[in-house]
Amino acid sequence: MHLKESGILARIRELLPGGSGLVDDCGALPPTPSGQHLLVTTDLMESGQHFHLDWHPPDLLARKLLTVNLSDLDASGARPIGFTLTLALGPEITTPWLETFLGGLAAGAREASVQVIGGDTVGRPGGLGLGLTAFGFASRWLRRDGLQPGDRIYLDQRPGASLRGLRKLQAGQRWDPHQPDPDLAAHLDPRPNLGLGLNLASIPEVHACLDLSDGLSRDLRNLAQASGVSILLEGDWDEATLRGGEDYARCFGSSLPLGKLEAALGLPLLPVGRAMEQGASPLLVYDGTGTRALPDLGFDHFAHD
Repeated sequence: MHLKESGILARIRELLPGGSGLVDDCGALPPTPSGQHLLVTTDLMESGQHFHLDWHPPDLLARKLLTVNLSDLDASGARPIGFTLTLALGPEITTPWLETFLGGLAAGAREASVQVIGGDTVGRPGGLGLGLTAFGFASRWLRRDGLQPGDRIYLDQRPGASLRGLRKLQAGQRWDPHQPDPDLAAHLDPRPNLGLGLNLASIPEVHACLDLSDGLSRDLRNLAQASGVSILLEGDWDEATLRGGEDYARCFGSSLPLGKLEAALGLPLLPVGRAMEQGASPLLVYDGTGTRALPDLGFDHFAHD
């Protein structure tokens, strides 16, 4: 069945939390509480570049679109309050596909207690373009630029599963909801530890945080450069961990020792390295005789090789 804008908007209003209020050209955010920050984040996802329609189930794709934005807010110490949705739909997108997509988005929004407050739809010659912008309030904005020399750097989960899942998909394996492969799940339907960022922001000795989206080597480099330090990567890390992306682990720096942090947060943490005074390279490793620069191995949206 051919999609029409009026029908698409009607289904969005019917299915999404907050959708019944989409009757004006503009949406409204609640007033920002005194002393808090209004944070905003946005992500674009393009078929053929960020996902493939023939292997990404529409409900999981919708959940992922929402989750990656909620992950950004959480890593910044923010509680989500609403989102806008943009859909650019090619003629191959059918009504059943869109219904399943919106159902997945609605389920994710209900789980996160967040509502749609606006958006836009448009047709296109082919493929699918998705955009989502999320808003949140933060009592303490946990930024990337607060890392201090001497801080230890931790993750709340081991990265690399998403890249393994992507490679399995590229090799022909497909998602089976009855026998879910954990690597495929990590790529198609990531479930970061949402809420951890709020807890991290409540600890004064946690100085900086981000979520791993572009691979450990790229994101540690970003953390170091934003903070004006160098980071010494410690431990053995395989190529999938260093190069992969879309893991959405909390990556943060703190002056507290591991035991105190784990006790405060109530979960095990994975030590990654430590911050040092800024040197010639933002990211270093120890090779047995001394430190050397680690090249940038992470994901680049504009790379063509």
